[in-house]
Amino acid sequence: MKKNPNKQLQINPNWAQLQQKLKSHGPKPPATILGKRKERTDAELDDSLSHVNPLTPVNDDCRVTDEVAMDCEMVGVSQGNKSALGRVTLVNKWGNVIYDEFVRPLEHVVDFRTQISGIRPRDLRKAKDFRIVQKRVAELIKGRILVGHALRNDLKALLLSHPKEDLRDTLEYEPFMSRGKGSRRALRHLAAEFLDVQIQNGEHCPVEDARAAMVLYQKNKKAWEKRVKDQIKLKQKQKKRKPKKKPKEGDYLKTDLAETAF
Repeated sequence: MKKNPNKQLQINPNWAQLQQKLKSHGPKPPATILGKRKERTDAELDDSLSHVNPLTPVNDDCRVTDEVAMDCEMVGVSQGNKSALGRVTLVNKWGNVIYDEFVRPLEHVVDFRTQISGIRPRDLRKAKDFRIVQKRVAELIKGRILVGHALRNDLKALLLSHPKEDLRDTLEYEPFMSRGKGSRRALRHLAAEFLDVQIQNGEHCPVEDARAAMVLYQKNKKAWEKRVKDQIKLKQKQKKRKPKKKPKEGDYLKTDLAETAF
């Protein structure tokens, strides 16, 4: 018996219904590598970025840059009321450490001041000799902009000096002083107000403190450098305008005697 070619095949109604559903829902998208992980919204991303610690270095470049920040921690010698260098840290303009050493003071340590300095007796057992550290720090800061907080104290402890025009001290920068009072402010207060970061909550970390001073400088570098240049120009003008000292009466007498001698 021959099959009728014009006769259509009967489709199971359940299969037809299934095909219709597949067409209406469309093809299933391929699985992504994210799997079931919830994608973060733009608001969540902005919030996470806003909480990034500004003291975290942006790279791992440890080269010595034209600007370096320094911070020192002190210990007590003599009767305990005299400060001596116990640790010194230098970071470059990106906040990466270029030098960090515990220092063996020239005098016997009677107070480690651990609550503030973070220095313990074990830290100084293998510490480097003061003269070695002093020489190395002098080499690193020579000819460079030196950033820090209360740099006068740090340089005094190191028995070093640095050109005044190359110092960028966050303690002395006028815009950082208390408004209306003109009083100097602690580094932790500057970090909290201008960087929105908490530091020195307990033992001090010289790496963290040096980074805070450097970030404060970098954020205000343009205005700070302009202020320094203006101050230098003003001093030069004042020096030129400074009247010459008038000779005293005795000087006239000496001149007359010298002329009569000939």
